[in-house]
Amino acid sequence: MENTSLTQVVLPLALFLIMLGIGLSLRLDDFIRLRKQPGVVLLGSGLQLIGLPLLGCLLVTLFQVSGAYAAAIMILTLAPGGATSNMVSYLCRADIALSVCLTAIASIVTPFTLPILSFYVLQHWMSIETAVSFPITQTLIKLLFIALLPIFLGMVIFYHLPRWATRLQPVVKWSSLGFMILVVIGIVKSNQTHLIVLLEELGVVMIVMAALAVIISWLIAASFGFAIEQRLTLGIETGIQNAGLALIITGTVLNDAQMSGVVLLYGVLMQIPAVFLIIIRNLPQRKSPSIQN
Repeated sequence: MENTSLTQVVLPLALFLIMLGIGLSLRLDDFIRLRKQPGVVLLGSGLQLIGLPLLGCLLVTLFQVSGAYAAAIMILTLAPGGATSNMVSYLCRADIALSVCLTAIASIVTPFTLPILSFYVLQHWMSIETAVSFPITQTLIKLLFIALLPIFLGMVIFYHLPRWATRLQPVVKWSSLGFMILVVIGIVKSNQTHLIVLLEELGVVMIVMAALAVIISWLIAASFGFAIEQRLTLGIETGIQNAGLALIITGTVLNDAQMSGVVLLYGVLMQIPAVFLIIIRNLPQRKSPSIQN
């Protein structure tokens, strides 16, 4: 992707609005779960921040993905959560409060971890020159301003002006959606000759990664005896990634069209397991005939 206003202005603005929307929907009570049920929260955060990157590394190695493609997949695994996972959890009738809590934690932690870990990803899967030229400090500061600051701003607005914040939520939601659509269209347009190739080369890897993330997280949560709703939430939060945040690294910082195409492709393909879960969870339940007296 070329260094244009699309990646330098529209994408950061879209992410800022998305994070502001998350902040407007957060309450201080959402963090109480950290004390009430620390086990499920710690497990969910561990699966997001550690489990998926390990799974991504394993699949990249097994499928022999290399270079920019491998780096893009790994950067994507380092950007968990986002508003999409909350919506999918809602549609799946999962544990919404847990989903929001995990998203809040990931949104606070990721702006610090993503720039640093991206440096090591680039160092391992790409040339050392690329890693050395990656501006860790500048990227960290940029993510703090466009990802972390709006969350706190949204929470402050809701705390002091709850009614106004409630009215502002749909405006922020649809505005961020519109900006993100512009970004997606721009990536597709600038990368259209490569998208089919990307799908052929990486489609299977990405679908397998998204599906395994859900299945493995479900099984681990089940082994700890957590409820079905919590198992679903952990699976969704692990498999659904914050593609917008990953695009900041691949598009805004690195200006790499191929890597941005990889991130966009996963952003689409990760919805396949999500749609499957939504359908399964919303199938009409068979009811036994009532006995009339």
